[in-house]
Amino acid sequence: MTFKDLHTQTHPLLLGNVWDVPSAQIAEQLGFAAIGTSSAAIANMLGKQDGEALRFDELLIIVTAIAQHSNLPLSVDIEAGYADSPLEVANNIIKLAKLGVVGINIEDSTVVNGQRTLVDAEEFARKLIAIKAQLTEAQVDLFINVRSDTYLLGVEKPLEASLQRAALYQDAGADGLFLPCLHLACDIQIITSATTLPINVMCVPELLDFATLKTLGVKRISMGNFVHQAMLSSLKAILTAITTSGAFAPLFDI
Repeated sequence: MTFKDLHTQTHPLLLGNVWDVPSAQIAEQLGFAAIGTSSAAIANMLGKQDGEALRFDELLIIVTAIAQHSNLPLSVDIEAGYADSPLEVANNIIKLAKLGVVGINIEDSTVVNGQRTLVDAEEFARKLIAIKAQLTEAQVDLFINVRSDTYLLGVEKPLEASLQRAALYQDAGADGLFLPCLHLACDIQIITSATTLPINVMCVPELLDFATLKTLGVKRISMGNFVHQAMLSSLKAILTAITTSGAFAPLFDI
């Protein structure tokens, strides 16, 4: 079954979001069908902020290591593409494809001076068309999951904005649509009914359970950087217990 096929099953694809070789290997050991990098987790691991503070060559080193040590289909979060022009973005994607990467996330917002702003929908669609043209010319075919930040940024009438962008991005060649912070059942149902693009939702405290998401037509569920954050919280708790007890016993009581 190809990575694209994993988005057409009756049950949603639960993507294991990873940030290094050990996290990727754990996901594989636990039977995940596919993994995807978390840009926020990788940036945090390197002491940087999410939003392309990370350089593409730094990302490439980490992706190379993950690809070499995992047999799972790997999708990579490339944020806004780590470049301005469609040609440069396509070249970055081609470099990932040569490593065996089978999918990418690319977002329709940019971060400038710490502020995330939504790109005009038609402008982003034109960029996507140009990227796809370059990939076709290079005979590179991978799953393009467009992350639209309508809900994440709390735009006015996010449902209407998402439906508009879904139609534009589908026509531009997107393979999937990722809507972080989308969690209301009524909105999910309307969006999945309005487009044939596989809809990807992300872990947030209010997100419905997987069985309900399946009935609503969701095809992919992501974790974002929440697992990485939970791991760091666990580490803090362990180190606190060690220093408080004055012994290593808490480390072995896990």
